Amino acid sequence: MERDFTKKKVRVSERIMEGLLFAAAAVAIAIVLGIVYVVVSESTKFFAQVSAIEFLTSTTWTPLFDNPQYGIAPLLTGTFMSTLVALAVAVPLGLLVAIWLSEFAGHRTRETIKPTLELLAAVPTVVYGYFALLFVTPMLQQALRPLGIELPSFNLLSAGLVMGLMIIPYIASLSEDAMRAVPRSMREGSFAMGATRLETSFRVVVPAAVSGVVGAVILGMSRAIGETMIVVVAGGTQPQMVTTPAQGGATVTAFIAQVALGDLPFGTLEYNSIFAAGLALLVLTLLFNFVAFFLQRRYREAY
Repeated sequence: MERDFTKKKVRVSERIMEGLLFAAAAVAIAIVLGIVYVVVSESTKFFAQVSAIEFLTSTTWTPLFDNPQYGIAPLLTGTFMSTLVALAVAVPLGLLVAIWLSEFAGHRTRETIKPTLELLAAVPTVVYGYFALLFVTPMLQQALRPLGIELPSFNLLSAGLVMGLMIIPYIASLSEDAMRAVPRSMREGSFAMGATRLETSFRVVVPAAVSGVVGAVILGMSRAIGETMIVVVAGGTQPQMVTTPAQGGATVTAFIAQVALGDLPFGTLEYNSIFAAGLALLVLTLLFNFVAFFLQRRYREAY
């Protein structure tokens, strides 16, 4: 009798925990759906007055001028350029750090360096922004001036470089966790075939951990695309078509931060342009995620 009562109690506890876990998952999904609903519903009001063709093809973005133009291309080029610079810094450095921590560093060294590295993610982004503006930009100006390149005070190169430093902890930490999860037997098999630790790291461990590595890169890329303060402080807020990182320019998030200061009346076309820009950023991020998922799946099958 007592045993049956204990079993029922355990079953009730398990059902309660399952219900709580389901509720937590449902709340997370509901929040995402709520965000999508708000962005899409407000963007619909914008596109009721502005042609989607103009929004996608025009190269002028001046929603606050007397003769407003709503071409998202300048903001997208600024976002692309700053993100590419950031990834060019963060991906190779982050993966090299992850490989070293996973395959070469000792236990005590790893337990010391990894938390220290992750502290970089806790630094406020406005601090990174002023670091880019007051330290990195003057240094780049002095380095590029002998080459005949005059770097403006506000540019996407310094903003992207510092943004890359900011996302290194995300890529390095998650990639290291994925590499550490690779079975020890795979490493031992590689060593038995005569491979060195370096060859094993690049030819066995990294391909086996590709799922986690791609996820880390996607997270870092999404973090770079959505960054605001660094590009506002160091990159500039002037929307223009960006062709080189040595130019200044505005990103989608920089425009949203610039406009969403409470100066515009609620419900106006200028106000709704914030949500249209946010929708473009959301679609862009989803496209990158789908492409990364396709490449990840294809590489898995090949491997």
